[in-house]
Amino acid sequence: MPRSKSDVDAALLRKGFLSGGGDHDFFIYHSVAGKKTRARTKTSHGKGFDIGDNLLGQMAKQCHLTTGQFKDLVDCPMDRTMLEKALVARGIIDPPAPQDEPKKG
Repeated sequence: MPRSKSDVDAALLRKGFLSGGGDHDFFIYHSVAGKKTRARTKTSHGKGFDIGDNLLGQMAKQCHLTTGQFKDLVDCPMDRTMLEKALVARGIIDPPAPQDEPKKG
């Protein structure tokens, strides 16, 4: 099922992706330790349109997630802690040091 671009953009920003400009809206994930990672994606400029399943799948691959995980990231069942664990499991980022663990609350 498609997701609105505004929902996707907002979810990425809430979960630790930082946005950059250009001919698209670029998003690069920064770990809780503050390190830039290889997990990144982009959306087209504009407002009020949906991103279809095919593009959501491509965005998931760019973020090193399954399509289901990416949809969970957008729909909010996946929080930042779960995202970090998924990226650690795939070898995209190093496990966070204990002092870098996100605070609950």
